[in-house]
Amino acid sequence: MASAAEQLAANLNFNSFANATELKKRIWFTLGALIVYRIGTYIPVPGVDATVMGQLLARHQGGILGMFDMFTGGALGRMTVFALNIMPYISASIIVQLMSAAIPSLEALKKEGEGGRRKLNEYTRYLTVAIALFQAYGIAIGLENMHTEAGSAVISPGMFFIVSCVLTLVGGTMFLMWLGEQITSRGVGNGISLIIFAGIVANLPNALASLFQLGYTGALSPFFVLVFLALAAITIAFIVFMELAQRRVVIQYPKRQVGQRMFGGDSTHMPLKVNTAGSIPPIFASSVLLIPVTIAGFMNNSSLPGWLSFLGQSLGQGQPLYMLFYAAMIVFFSYFYAAVTFNPQETAENLRKQGGFVPGIRPGANTATFFDRILTRITTIGAMYLVAVCLLPQILISHYNVPFYFGGTSLIIIVTVTIDTVTQIQSHLVAHQYQGLMRKARGRKGKFR
Repeated sequence: MASAAEQLAANLNFNSFANATELKKRIWFTLGALIVYRIGTYIPVPGVDATVMGQLLARHQGGILGMFDMFTGGALGRMTVFALNIMPYISASIIVQLMSAAIPSLEALKKEGEGGRRKLNEYTRYLTVAIALFQAYGIAIGLENMHTEAGSAVISPGMFFIVSCVLTLVGGTMFLMWLGEQITSRGVGNGISLIIFAGIVANLPNALASLFQLGYTGALSPFFVLVFLALAAITIAFIVFMELAQRRVVIQYPKRQVGQRMFGGDSTHMPLKVNTAGSIPPIFASSVLLIPVTIAGFMNNSSLPGWLSFLGQSLGQGQPLYMLFYAAMIVFFSYFYAAVTFNPQETAENLRKQGGFVPGIRPGANTATFFDRILTRITTIGAMYLVAVCLLPQILISHYNVPFYFGGTSLIIIVTVTIDTVTQIQSHLVAHQYQGLMRKARGRKGKFR
């Protein structure tokens, strides 16, 4: 008996060591890929004056330029090969996902399994190239029209610069798309999310340094700095709680008799996340609302129509109209994305085919109505949570000039990616340990035959 226990402990230790070695390789691969990404954020696009770009970034920190520069880890402000970052791929993924819910042919591909998924990924890549070409061309044209006291942003304007800039930016985006896929398959966590996460976290030390500098120079009182850091810690804890919050719906499976044996009768639960949409609603809302402000900032105010100039001023950060529309669009995108990602009718039908049911609810249409009602309620809570987390930092940014990196969107992205990566690491260890035990059990059965 003792020898069997010692053998089992030795097997567990060996499996743990093997799993730790494989996990270590995956972690090192992920870190190496992120280092490559960070190196690329310092390789400049040929023909762009870095000094002028720095002045332009400082002038438009509160606009869409500042927000995208945060997501790119400073690559946009330095106008490097990764200036577009992975944002075109994210936009293409969201568009394909929304279209797959509206177009029957794409919806059929979505249900075909691995083959359909590869086809949708192919469409996503093609759309990524198209979006990246459009955005890169817009950036190239915009750079030629940008001027500051230090001179023009482009050293030698012309068709050669436009072509080289477009090819460089599109190539950088496609490389990041490939790098993100490699991290997902050979590393740890979701590669695309980790690239955005690395860009935000890379500039957090500078944000903290600027915050402490404001306190040291007297622009902010030391007491306010301490209160702000405590508030940030409380906000992070609140985000962690809400991102892990679930509404667990009890699912019952009836008993059935096969021969003289009884099967089924099990009870499980279906977890429904309170924040189904994640960080997508704040990103979309910020992008849409900050466009008028950015256009008004880049263009000469005398050439703007009166309504666009008024809209650009009214939608400035901290303005009441901006806060109102920002909250409304977060709520809208929360409901919209939740409706796209979770289909109550399809879920109820799949549950009915498997023989499962919600206790007290009849299968079929009644179950779909029940799921729809539950989804509406938890989405309301999730939308209100996003509004609270995103608006409070906006007030601090606009009234107290705290660093932009402490915005609610950046904190949500950091927390959600961290939770997802830790969860995948734990799942990897548990799955491989279980597989190791199964292999050992099969080996012992072979010996006794």
